[in-house]
Amino acid sequence: CLKNIQVIATQDLKNYPDIETITTGTSVSVAGQLVESPGKGQKWEIQAENIEILNIAPDSYPLQKKRHSDEFLRTIAHLRPRTNKYGAAFRIRSEMAFAIHKFYREKGFRYLTAPLITGSDCEGAGEMFRVTSLDPKMVESQGKMDFKKDFFGQESNLTVSGQLSAEMFALALGDVYTFGPTFRAENSNTSRHAAEFWMLEPEMAFCDLNENMDHGEELIKYLT
Repeated sequence: CLKNIQVIATQDLKNYPDIETITTGTSVSVAGQLVESPGKGQKWEIQAENIEILNIAPDSYPLQKKRHSDEFLRTIAHLRPRTNKYGAAFRIRSEMAFAIHKFYREKGFRYLTAPLITGSDCEGAGEMFRVTSLDPKMVESQGKMDFKKDFFGQESNLTVSGQLSAEMFALALGDVYTFGPTFRAENSNTSRHAAEFWMLEPEMAFCDLNENMDHGEELIKYLT
């Protein structure tokens, strides 16, 4: 979990010399008594009765007891989730995704998975990532792309929205929603631009603007 807890290991433990070799990042299994802590900074501590060392982390273990930059953490992606920042972010993301499905399940909505690869440009902006099985070298030699020879036989892209699918299904199933990855090939380098993100899109039959606003407000309150 996000919080730390102090483990008190005394010299009475049989493997105390081994315990003294524990380094940052070492994997251990601890059994003991949870008691009130007489020290400052924590309310509880564990008085260890048994400490099993599962694996000693080497001196080269890159995560230390300090803040690391995102740029550095990207170079050690296999350890990045162990940091408080990313551990918290993905715990919250997991809870939010589950809560979204729970909210719509309780409202009687049907969940849809819109196609990720599509021939439709939902936003009409043309800023989409193209998907092709054609060899770029062949395209360069011909000067154009012959989509008839492509995998789908026509131009296809990564979806920017599942809205079109949801609108069609709402006419048959009533209240529906899509929740999945979408992609935007916008020429923007701002911190507010994301090339890939998950988007929630509900579509409700026989719903006016006021009901739509009430729905959005209720969803935000529920998730909060």
